[in-house]
Amino acid sequence: MKVFETIKCVERDIVNLDYHNERFNRTRQELFGCSDTLDIANYIKIPSKKLLKCKLVYADEIIDIDFSPYTKKDIKSLKLMSDDNIDYKYKYSNRDSINELYEQKGDFDDIIIVKNGFITDTSIANIAVFLDDKWLTPNKPLLEGTCRQRYIESGLLKTADITVEMLKNGKKIAILNAMRDFDILEGVKIG
Repeated sequence: MKVFETIKCVERDIVNLDYHNERFNRTRQELFGCSDTLDIANYIKIPSKKLLKCKLVYADEIIDIDFSPYTKKDIKSLKLMSDDNIDYKYKYSNRDSINELYEQKGDFDDIIIVKNGFITDTSIANIAVFLDDKWLTPNKPLLEGTCRQRYIESGLLKTADITVEMLKNGKKIAILNAMRDFDILEGVKIG
């Protein structure tokens, strides 16, 4: 079993390093029984000042580090997909269950995964809904993202059980991940 971190690198800096280190080391401990703590910065050698997506693949040790240019995908529509058995607590390299749902999206740009009646995540990001003058993010996301965690700790995001009805009644929707940060989607269609 392999897992990975997606890390934003810009101007030869690792963005949100502390949050990635925390999840990386916690995952190594919980999945692989590692007791040592590693600092990702000691392993990543950023090749340029451009905006890059770093994919760090690991198990008990780092297996591979790859860099690629990043271009943000425009998301104007999200399809609701239900799966009450999906499990993605760790950022597994095997994303078959998410990919199977994504393949059913039709003409939509991405999906929102609903589990046991509650919103979880999109295929690539955590989600937030602006409702009753506050930003809410799911209590039980598929994956506890590093960007999501940072905004919860800052007080911008509050956790809640978010139903489909709440999502549709929200004034705004944002997606959050390491590469997009807190990205408010304008005029997004939910289907």
